[in-house]
Amino acid sequence: MSPLKEKIIERIESEGPINFETFMEMALYYPGLGYYTKDSTKIGRAGDFYTSPHLHSIFGAMIGRQMEEMWTIIGNPDIFHVVEMGAGMGYLAKDMLEYLEGKKIFKHLKYTIVEVNPTVRAKQQELLSEFKDNIKWIFSIDEIEPVTGCFLSNELLDAFPVRLIEVSNNPDNGLKEIYVSIDGDDLVEIKMPCSAEVKTYLNEFDIKLPEGYKTEVNLKIKDWLIEVTNKLLEGFILTIDYGYPAQDYYSEDRNRGTLLCYYQHQINENPYQNIGEQDLTAHVNFSSLKKWGDELGLKSLGFCSQGTYLVSLGIGEIIKELYGDSPDVFDVAKIKGLIMPQGMGESHKVMIQYKGKTEPGLRGFSFRNQLKYL
Repeated sequence: MSPLKEKIIERIESEGPINFETFMEMALYYPGLGYYTKDSTKIGRAGDFYTSPHLHSIFGAMIGRQMEEMWTIIGNPDIFHVVEMGAGMGYLAKDMLEYLEGKKIFKHLKYTIVEVNPTVRAKQQELLSEFKDNIKWIFSIDEIEPVTGCFLSNELLDAFPVRLIEVSNNPDNGLKEIYVSIDGDDLVEIKMPCSAEVKTYLNEFDIKLPEGYKTEVNLKIKDWLIEVTNKLLEGFILTIDYGYPAQDYYSEDRNRGTLLCYYQHQINENPYQNIGEQDLTAHVNFSSLKKWGDELGLKSLGFCSQGTYLVSLGIGEIIKELYGDSPDVFDVAKIKGLIMPQGMGESHKVMIQYKGKTEPGLRGFSFRNQLKYL
């Protein structure tokens, strides 16, 4: 039995069954043993999954172009902060800074990476050594004063621990929340009365679930959004992740939810195996980002698929700028993976929220802005 599984069992023996959110929090973030906190964490082709920055460096260049536009919109401030959370191995930061080096914004740019894992931080610092004077590392955004600029995340919110709920096939049982208990040395799911905060969430987004439906509820996004908004004087929150508007997330045909496990580039649906060795993710309800952001005084500027966003932002222009008229076929294939529906172009969504006195337009949403669906 793994040390982390022992810790989880000890907690259940001490406190009784735990909700799935608590289990997922321990599986991913338990100090020194969780998937994202252990020394052996690997992200990328050598690990269990890879993200857009691993596919092609032009992704970072495009986000760099977005930072330029944001900097201009808020009046070219002397210091423009980019705070990246969930930076992985640091490829997005590297590609973005390499693209921006030599451009006007670069000398005004202050980059901060929030990283809780010391081993991952060391790998980031090695990769980004040429920009060591431009980047600061912190363990929590509590460590920074409110800033003007952009809070950036790519595939962060999908790794927030979620609640699991299920509607029983027996009408007398109704809506239940899934808890994790023990049977000998095994972790097992049990169904318990649904918590008040989950019921509030379902009412908030007018979610009606049929019998036999199993899905997730991400309450951690609200806490994160409050934390980030409080640290933003003026500027943007740029969120890139896979997910849907609420009506798509909780549609009848998605009746088994979106929770998936990634282990050595293989997908499975059993979170109770390879504990601490596999990633657990659930898609993002982007409607919750918009609604909770609006309540905090943020202005939602745009929402669309990653492919549409990158094309609208001018990926063709950046290809020509970086590669001239003849990028090689290998590069083209990978770039297509960023924008085509068969790759990350449709599965990943981009949302930008703004805190400030105006309501600026952004080029990345000029082709198609799907905010009305949130």
